Amino acid sequence: MQNLVAKILSFITTANCFTIKLFIFAPKYPINVRLAMTYEYQLRVLPQQGYNEEAIKQYLSREKGLDIRTINVVRVLKKSIDARQRTIYVNLKVRAYVNEYPDDEAYQPTEYPNVEGRPQVVVVGEGPGGLFAALRLIELGYRPVIVERGKDVRERKKDLAAITRTQKVDPESNYCFGEGGAGAYSDGKLYTRSKKRGNVDKILNVFCQHGASTSILYDAHPHIGTDKLPRVIENMRNTIIRCGGEVHFQTKMTSLLLDNNGDTPRVVGAQAVCLPTGQELTFRGPVILATGHSARDVYRYLADAKIDIEPKGIAVGVRLEHPASLIDQIQYHSRNGKGKYLPTAEYSMVTQVDGRGVYSFCMCPGGFVIPAATGPEQIVTNGMSPANRGTQWSNSGMVVEIRPEDVENEACAVAEGAVVGSNAITDSSTATTIKGSTASEHLLSVMHFQEQLERATWQQGNMRQTAPAQRMADFVNGRLSYDLPKSSYAPGLISSPLHFWMPPFIVTRLQQAFKFFGKHHHGFLTNEAVMIASETRTSSPVRILRDRDTLMHISLQGLFPCGEGAGYAGGIVSAGIDGERCAEMCAEYLKGL
Repeated sequence: MQNLVAKILSFITTANCFTIKLFIFAPKYPINVRLAMTYEYQLRVLPQQGYNEEAIKQYLSREKGLDIRTINVVRVLKKSIDARQRTIYVNLKVRAYVNEYPDDEAYQPTEYPNVEGRPQVVVVGEGPGGLFAALRLIELGYRPVIVERGKDVRERKKDLAAITRTQKVDPESNYCFGEGGAGAYSDGKLYTRSKKRGNVDKILNVFCQHGASTSILYDAHPHIGTDKLPRVIENMRNTIIRCGGEVHFQTKMTSLLLDNNGDTPRVVGAQAVCLPTGQELTFRGPVILATGHSARDVYRYLADAKIDIEPKGIAVGVRLEHPASLIDQIQYHSRNGKGKYLPTAEYSMVTQVDGRGVYSFCMCPGGFVIPAATGPEQIVTNGMSPANRGTQWSNSGMVVEIRPEDVENEACAVAEGAVVGSNAITDSSTATTIKGSTASEHLLSVMHFQEQLERATWQQGNMRQTAPAQRMADFVNGRLSYDLPKSSYAPGLISSPLHFWMPPFIVTRLQQAFKFFGKHHHGFLTNEAVMIASETRTSSPVRILRDRDTLMHISLQGLFPCGEGAGYAGGIVSAGIDGERCAEMCAEYLKGL
């Protein structure tokens, strides 16, 4: 019988036909053939059926007829949650390995060669734009030299903890400045709509290669978590150094090094100062400028040096914090909230009020509200969340679109005494500063507006990092909040009538938008939620002008404005994409020298 089976199998392998059906009835001679197969499925399952790998195996065994004993690995390729109806489903694309194991990594690794002795490029700033620019330069065979004003990601953490303890902000090491940039300690969300700008998958795979969970490759709204991202950033820096690059911490760029010999001025390096010692340093090479959205000294330098920039619109508002359980109930249409098998709920809200967008920004489910100021006499709020998104609060920025002309019109109204009420930011000095009497001041008008609002918020917070706050429904109805709910904001809250002292063109739009959101999401507009002022660092207030094709500054060769700080990105992934693109264009520039 065994010889017969061997002959039949030999015939099958040589037969010139498309389909052969073979039926063998030989109970006395059982045949144990283990076929190694890989199957892909599109699944729409209940949360408890797609909760983890074991649950998916059980589902495939039951619904697809696979022997669960033979399913060695299930790899999730895509995952999203459909919570539009009362019955919630998880959409999955999975690959099941039957009687075999994957022969590849869950992510696509990148090879980084040694670049010691190769031409060097100066990268100013070690946020996502700078990190990915440096890694891409190494891929292309160039040596990056990173200049970072802040501390490394571990040392930086000590200065963040001190904000709550001392109520003071280190102007060079805070939630915005330091290794990893503003994203390192503000959630680590990786969702982006900028997929046409570059290879999103490449960015996510590089993160995985340096220690991030491979779940970011398939989650619809991926995020690393502020508790895990620092280690990933540290690994990326170690790769740069291992391959021959340099990283200089507590080293602050003071100016660009220019060569004016020729028809077009050329950037050939950067001047910097070592902050602990005061030593002046020079770094030579073309410059990728990736300093982030809060480097106001850089914007002032560019304006004073008449290096082409322009004012840019931003969004301004508050941090809105709800109990996480309430958001879960609203989004999952259930009094039980998320239950055991669903993640902490997210939301995205947007509307138009008086010709300007009002929307949620940087939503942090199960997160914290953090003090994100970068200097004295400022209060700035932002949000973050750990990988498990497990706190009892959920927050987001609730912001109003602000255009440069809005800021200037508001300043004119103030100057003419047209604004009614005791608006803290609308004094005579503010009107002069925002409106501007010089070209330089005009270019920085939106930045000046940010500064004035942040200072007014600090004044309302008793000139500490204790933030002024108001219950949400009280704000909408113009009432004082006599007490405040428990909050995640560690430095503490002070009850304050935000509707009275914040700029009217922000207040009225927020009030109308909240009524709209409350109407369409029952329970969202509530006094259980607290508004914490002010959310101002949503993006750069300045755009550093560059050529669309070469990504080089329009009037300075060898300067590549990069990322969110230059006005060309809006988050970790988009900044990383822009960093890679700038590195590629810088490499092309060096080839032509």
